[in-house]
Amino acid sequence: MGNSNYQITRKMMLSLLPVQIILAAVSAVNSIVSSYFASNFIGIDVMSAVGLYSPVSMLLGAIASVMSGGSAIMCGKYLGQNQNRKLQDMFSLDLLLTFIVSAVFTVLFVMMGIADLTGIFTQDEVLRPIFNRYLIGQSAGIIPMMLGNQLPMFLTTENKSKRTLVSSVVYIFVNLVFNYIFVEQLKLGAFGLALASSLGMWVFLIMEIQYFMTRKSNLKIRIKKIDWKEAGNTVSIGWSCGESYLYMALRGLAVNKLLEIHTGSMGISAFATANNVMGIFWAIPSGMAVVSRLLISVAIGEEDRQTLGDIMRVMYRCYIPIMCAVDVVIILMADPLTGIFYSDPSVPVYAMMRSGLRILPLCMPLAIICMHFSNYSQVVSRDAYNRTLSILDGAADVAFFSYLLTGWLGVDGVYIANVLNGVVTTLFIIGYAWFKLKRVPKNMEDLLVLPDEFGVDEDDRIDISVRTIKEVVTLSEQIQKFCVEKGIDSKRSYLSALALEEMAANIVEQGFTKDNREHTIYVRVVHKDDNVILRIRDDCLPFNPEDRKQISENEDITKNIGVRMIYKILKDISYQFLFGMNVLTIKI
Repeated sequence: MGNSNYQITRKMMLSLLPVQIILAAVSAVNSIVSSYFASNFIGIDVMSAVGLYSPVSMLLGAIASVMSGGSAIMCGKYLGQNQNRKLQDMFSLDLLLTFIVSAVFTVLFVMMGIADLTGIFTQDEVLRPIFNRYLIGQSAGIIPMMLGNQLPMFLTTENKSKRTLVSSVVYIFVNLVFNYIFVEQLKLGAFGLALASSLGMWVFLIMEIQYFMTRKSNLKIRIKKIDWKEAGNTVSIGWSCGESYLYMALRGLAVNKLLEIHTGSMGISAFATANNVMGIFWAIPSGMAVVSRLLISVAIGEEDRQTLGDIMRVMYRCYIPIMCAVDVVIILMADPLTGIFYSDPSVPVYAMMRSGLRILPLCMPLAIICMHFSNYSQVVSRDAYNRTLSILDGAADVAFFSYLLTGWLGVDGVYIANVLNGVVTTLFIIGYAWFKLKRVPKNMEDLLVLPDEFGVDEDDRIDISVRTIKEVVTLSEQIQKFCVEKGIDSKRSYLSALALEEMAANIVEQGFTKDNREHTIYVRVVHKDDNVILRIRDDCLPFNPEDRKQISENEDITKNIGVRMIYKILKDISYQFLFGMNVLTIKI
């Protein structure tokens, strides 16, 4: 019974993944382009400025994650609870708060760059003026960058993820063109390098937000209807999402200082370039985490114990093997990737960067585990657990091991510190479950330390997959038998079986015939608090039974009799098209 739920969970997680990876890769592509133009057309000092800006970028990313993470978790719960009005309010609130915060940082960083108040980043008299100009150029893109990070989640709920994909591709192209114009042609140096990516982000934002200005969008920006009480909840819940990025920003400052002491600007340049190249590949675990966070939020909203475990099982069985295969490719391609930025293998910076591309990939599979358990702890408000994990992963481990190893191994010490960080966080996850359960965790539910009262036991639910009209009849018999065994009265048992049979038959007859693809209906029946909850999911084209009922009533009363009958005798029915699937929920 659990197999059908695992299959649909895996399908959703894999189908949503490509767009999220591409979105996560947008900023990484920007860094790659900046690194290429800096190292090949300007010089190592500008590449060092790019590296010095990394903690600033992490800080802004942390703030954006607080907003997007808090909104995603709350929106996921609202989706799971079918509270569409609250989803609408959250959309407007998230965008307005993000705009206000990003505008404040824009003004702050421009003032710091103009007034030469950047001593916290470097005391190098040659490097600091270059960094000031770079900071001013980057400030022009703070607003679109932070707003652009919010919209993909809402585009996903509108089933318009392809718009994010198209916007990302256009951004990459525009960024390349602007860099060529400002750096190569106009010779604007560090300022032109930063301005190119900033203008590219404005193009990206405009393409994303344009959809929400059309009539097709269900979500509208309505400032007058914002529920400001939700602002505190959004920041409070989202804080744990961005907390690790804040620690990473502090870690970045500490690591840059260690590299400046032990390796000089060359070590900073090598580390920054290796990190920027790895940023492309870090988009994979980052995209995985975004997908899982939203699905975990929905599962929590539905109190779906089975799906929570299945999300983690997909992570172990699919996500980590994918990441390991990518790691092998990165390690094998270390030399040619390094040659793109530093053409002379005899210079020290070449060997420093190549070493990073051979060591840093080893930490990514472990990071996927940390990200998923961090997402889960955020959604269920396990604050102490999540804060400890964030401190370990965000700053403490890497800073501690870098301090121990950098003086001895140089920049390699920082690379190895990142791998050791993954080992420590994984051991913490296992150790926490062991401590709470007072025994060695044996399965995924043990590692999650799910409360006994959450969701329903396996005996109180049934999962069935349907592919043919013949299986629909069998489905009806199984549901009625399940209800009788659970002590449900004969009337509700019959209505449950009838509702599922009619709705499933309608999907097979109407949805399965609309294209040439093979389709499956995933049915879950839950007995909880003397209620029967029916959830029907299918991967057909968008199809709302309520719309079909209304059409048939206006045209021909002989059409869709079964659907209209079900809507008359059952009052608690809700429909959503969520993550590319029709989801119909019935409560009896």
